[in-house]
Amino acid sequence: MTAMVHGSTPLRDVEPVLPKWWRTIDKWTMSCILILFGVGLLLGFAASPPLAEKNGFAPFHYVQKQAFFGGLALTAMFLTSMMTPTLVRRLAVLGFTVSLLAVLALPIFGTDFGKGAVRWYSLGFASVQPSEFLKPGFVVVAAWLLASAQEINGPPGRMWSFLLTVFIVFVLALQPDFGQASLILFGWGVMYFVAGAPMLLLVGMAGMVVLAGSFAYGNSEHFARRIDGFLNPDIDPTTQLGYATNAIREGGFFGVGVGEGQVKWSLPDAHTDFIIAVAAEEYGLILVLFIIGLFSLIVLRSFYRLVKERDPFIRLAGTGLAAMFCVQALVNMGVAVRLLPAKGMTLPFVSYGGSSLIAGGIAVGMLLAFTRTRPQGEIGDILRGRLR
Repeated sequence: MTAMVHGSTPLRDVEPVLPKWWRTIDKWTMSCILILFGVGLLLGFAASPPLAEKNGFAPFHYVQKQAFFGGLALTAMFLTSMMTPTLVRRLAVLGFTVSLLAVLALPIFGTDFGKGAVRWYSLGFASVQPSEFLKPGFVVVAAWLLASAQEINGPPGRMWSFLLTVFIVFVLALQPDFGQASLILFGWGVMYFVAGAPMLLLVGMAGMVVLAGSFAYGNSEHFARRIDGFLNPDIDPTTQLGYATNAIREGGFFGVGVGEGQVKWSLPDAHTDFIIAVAAEEYGLILVLFIIGLFSLIVLRSFYRLVKERDPFIRLAGTGLAAMFCVQALVNMGVAVRLLPAKGMTLPFVSYGGSSLIAGGIAVGMLLAFTRTRPQGEIGDILRGRLR
């Protein structure tokens, strides 16, 4: 009788979160990330025992820490990938704000651990590099600003995103951390290009980058030392680049054998910045090509799914995250084979590093959330503003 008088309310068929997540997630990308993490643990067993012995720890101390931080990173990745784009954006704004404040406070409370650049906070039992967490938040915030500029009567998001980028790059360069500053600038440039930036403006920005690099070379001993070492035709065999180059040459196609590599005994950063040299020496070109293939598949799959996305914000944010993820891997491997000057940048999900792993998990979780399969609606709905 109640239904007859008041009318019946149809029940909404709400799909549970986990089945919906599994049905819509890009399983190829997620599988590649898990394999990369497994490869990182495998290489950690080979690369980290010498450093653990030097510091008085158990042989697999750093492998255990990497497994712990990796577990946190994968948890963050899975949880973030289950979120809606709107929730990802809100949390990214909050995370970006906190990370930016932490980066600004580094000159007062940060430390350089004797490496010449104040990039970390020492917590005693671990260290935190806030610029790693700044990157994914910045990409989402910048994409939001660029997307809002495309709306009718929208704010000047392009100008705001440009000013924000310049400010962050300037702050990072003062640490100095030119590697992370370059990643930030590259990620914004890719998003700006996808958003429809004129080529003349991009060429002008490239010229400004060259001028800024020239200024940094003349005024930063840290920057000049790395550039001079890269341009020097003779490689000092006792430097990190010298050890890495020799290891890659010795590895050949099949490697010298598991546990037989020598570079891990000479390189202090064999388990972080130069992990690809350990892979090339012990496992050969085969493993290196396999790692490159995994990174390539992640980026290509992401771009393939983003091409079909009609929401400008999702398309821009996903493109920026995928591009930054890819370029960080290219920079790390390019430094090891001396195609690029030393940057102090980790190989995502393969190198040891708590901040890098967890921040990478958050970034890939965002990318997976943006590339999930979702109803796109009809193009008429897009034009009429009905699709949300």
